[in-house]
Amino acid sequence: MNGSPTKAIIALTRRYLLDHPWDAARQIESMDARQAAASLAEQPVHVLLPLWQRLVPPAAAALLLQLPEKLAIELLSELQPGEALRVLAPLDDDQRERFLDQLAPPIQKGLRSMMVYPKDSAGHLMDTRIAVFRGTMTVGATLNKLRQSRVKTTRSLFLVDDDNQLTAKVSIQDLALANPEQTLGDLAQPVAAVVSPVSTSKEVADTLERHRLVDLPVVDVNGVLLGVIYHATLVQTVHEDATADIQKMVGASKDERALSKVTFAVRKRLPWLEINLLTAFMAAAVVGLFEGTIAKFTALAVLLPVVAGQSGNAGAQALAVTMRGLALREITVHQWLRVTLKEVNAGFINGLAVAVTCGIGVYFWSGSFGLVLVIAMAMVLAMVSAGFAGALVPIVLTKLGQDPAQSSSIILTTVTDIAGFFSFLGLATIFAGML
Repeated sequence: MNGSPTKAIIALTRRYLLDHPWDAARQIESMDARQAAASLAEQPVHVLLPLWQRLVPPAAAALLLQLPEKLAIELLSELQPGEALRVLAPLDDDQRERFLDQLAPPIQKGLRSMMVYPKDSAGHLMDTRIAVFRGTMTVGATLNKLRQSRVKTTRSLFLVDDDNQLTAKVSIQDLALANPEQTLGDLAQPVAAVVSPVSTSKEVADTLERHRLVDLPVVDVNGVLLGVIYHATLVQTVHEDATADIQKMVGASKDERALSKVTFAVRKRLPWLEINLLTAFMAAAVVGLFEGTIAKFTALAVLLPVVAGQSGNAGAQALAVTMRGLALREITVHQWLRVTLKEVNAGFINGLAVAVTCGIGVYFWSGSFGLVLVIAMAMVLAMVSAGFAGALVPIVLTKLGQDPAQSSSIILTTVTDIAGFFSFLGLATIFAGML
């Protein structure tokens, strides 16, 4: 009999979390983390996921520390990479490492890669242990939370909406002088400027100087607050970089500049030109396999660049979107299948549309239904292959620890040329009787 009320409370809590995750998040954010975790510890991961996706990062991190460790690890494993990072960001380095070390290797590796930003970037400079609140919270409750959390902040704290997107900020001075019953929304001020985590330190410095700011929010592509860069941090970093530059003034630069020596430019460029030549011979070899077909139907030689050009453009689009996603931490290599399927489907639909337009033009030019069929089918196959390669090549190179920006385009050009030539000429050989 003693267990019945407990089971009933657990069941009611589960129903409430599933039916009203927004309301549950607001209520839990105002509670003590230890007390809130005690009421959530018996819930399965699928019930906690909607709640954790809606909590502000400091509250989510504090709750995570109070959960049973096994449940906390399962929860982090099920969250999307970006959501997991927002939960881990407010933790101390030791606490964050303790959780990361217990995650499955693929998940752990993906999260670690997303946590590393270039040294000369806003993501590297930002402080992720920040004060984040809702506009509906009262001044009194906010002050209590600040005292409990021991969050280091300068002159402002930041407000986010239900999707954790940055909406406004509140001056610490205004907060201290306000009535306890007032809400943060009553004290809110607009955010003058934000930067992306991949913005350079120069862009950060220019923004801080232009708007006369002492702290600058860093947001992702969806406007979700990731951290804050403080003016003092930037000044210290600029000073360290200047000192390092003085120490490295002797000798050639690692990167080519507009006025670099010719020998330096040649040394940097020639290896890739040789590799590109090799891949061009590979594509030419594919054309050579169908030399007889081309000699018999000279129209194929005229249309060959059309197929290759369209597949190249489609591949370049997929490559650009995927590389941007990797650079902005929208995706990780762990999500390769989802990204690849999306680009393959986009290539298929675009291929069908382009094939219709191309087929009409080819028919008016040649009057051959057979040639229309061949180029239409080849166009679809080539663009599907291009979408597949455009998504997969940068992900594979990233997985192998290589710089996708340096060699993706060469590999992609090879794949799209070979796929375009082989599909078009191969189909022409198969349907030679209709040409």
